[in-house]
Amino acid sequence: MTPQRVWRIGLTGGIGSGKSTVGAMMARSGAALIDADAISRSLTAPGGRAMAAIESTFGPGMVGPDGAMDRQAMRELVFKDPNAKRQLEHIIHPLVSQVVAEQAQSALHQGQQCLIFDVPLLVESGARWRRQLDRVLVIDCDEDTQCQRVMLRNGLNAVEVQRIIQQQATRAQRLACADLVIFNQGLSLSQLETQVTQVVADFGL
Repeated sequence: MTPQRVWRIGLTGGIGSGKSTVGAMMARSGAALIDADAISRSLTAPGGRAMAAIESTFGPGMVGPDGAMDRQAMRELVFKDPNAKRQLEHIIHPLVSQVVAEQAQSALHQGQQCLIFDVPLLVESGARWRRQLDRVLVIDCDEDTQCQRVMLRNGLNAVEVQRIIQQQATRAQRLACADLVIFNQGLSLSQLETQVTQVVADFGL
């Protein structure tokens, strides 16, 4: 009997696009969800794998009383100092890749046939991610919708949200990288789930 092929799907979208919601729906359909953002957050949590390097590179001022990275202080630093951003990425990115590989291997050992890699900055990372994937699924919506959702969800103002959006790939750049697109605007959750079900059916789920 021919073994079933394994699909490696990259899932991405701008902030507020609904990417995480789609990822959760795909996981409920039986895919293995590997969330690069969650992995990145775990690295800078108390006891996280990146914390020793962060403290030695940036000093104890970047470590909060709980032993986690002080996110607000780091945000302010990297916004002012592009070199600090590069140093942080140099610490975080290899560790994210390491944990992603560990989780993917674990999913394959468990017999998973469809691995979903939820990568917010997939497009920004260039060929590094693209060459590891069979398909790229982009969750798309217009910028006004992104703004409204993030303001509502995170309590940020429009200027703060625009700043985040401007640091990400443009909508056109994401769509240019897409093999598949779900246009998540004006959809109810059940309508979105219907679209997700249609997409994952192509990957044996």
